[in-house]
Amino acid sequence: MLLALLLLLSLFSLTLSLMLGSVAIEPHELAALLWGNATPLTQSLVLELRLPRTLLAFLSGAMLALAGALMQVLLRNPLAEPYILGISGGAGFATLLAMMAGLSGLWLTGSAFIGALLSTILVFGLARRGSGWTPTRLLLTGVVIAMGWGALISFILTIAPEQQLRGMLFWLMGDLSYGQMPYSGGIILIIALTFTLPYARELNIMTRGELQAGALGVQVNTMRLRIYLTSSLLAAAAVVQVGSIGFVGLVVPHLLRLLGCQDHRLLLPACLLLGGSLLVLADTIARTLIAPEQLPSGIITALIGVPLFLYLLGRQYR
Repeated sequence: MLLALLLLLSLFSLTLSLMLGSVAIEPHELAALLWGNATPLTQSLVLELRLPRTLLAFLSGAMLALAGALMQVLLRNPLAEPYILGISGGAGFATLLAMMAGLSGLWLTGSAFIGALLSTILVFGLARRGSGWTPTRLLLTGVVIAMGWGALISFILTIAPEQQLRGMLFWLMGDLSYGQMPYSGGIILIIALTFTLPYARELNIMTRGELQAGALGVQVNTMRLRIYLTSSLLAAAAVVQVGSIGFVGLVVPHLLRLLGCQDHRLLLPACLLLGGSLLVLADTIARTLIAPEQLPSGIITALIGVPLFLYLLGRQYR
């Protein structure tokens, strides 16, 4: 039932995104496009401009929500997400370096993944030193590494050429205007689900604690590595496409768990649908609020996510 409702929400958000913008498209015009009878202007607006951006927003939101759900399992902490653990910071720093070097396309994607992987190795390696790996130690290490990446990103922005600075700032605030290759996000989502959905039972057990998971036959170290690498891939792909958009990976899994969605066989696809719908709606608002000017979508997700998360937190305590 929940997945059916979320699927309807996804279809509604996708349709709304195609209709709204600086030039509104009526429902009958959108229907004519489906039957191949639309005007050239409608075809150009929808197929060349809005549809790629809408798909990009949906796939990026789905990747962020799925990454957040996996990180919350790894740390058994509802506040965990790739941004807090420094994964997105590493991907962002590497992407800005690639932008300064004049790279684009797959080079940006590769740079983001290398940055995310480097951050993963740093956090995971430093957290294992001494007394061994613990979720609390990993979280604290990730927060420190994220602060370090933030300082390096500020340094890059300070020395960046003025003609590149505006684009970098908008990208960091979460801007879908420069996103490319939305279909690659679908491939990455398929890979991520292939690596995680068949292990939903193990994910359910790991939420109860690693000692209990090990006693029940779960390969804890293997699952840890699987979750961390999959989250890095998802975060890197999302960051390079839409920049640093927060709260999607934090709010969506938390909201679904508060609604009683604890089984990861249901939670993971639900995160995909709700995360995608949330970012599509946020991007639609960003495009239409002060049209023809556009706001970074990250501003809208923050404005939605902050009060929503505070409300959910207060409701949970009550």
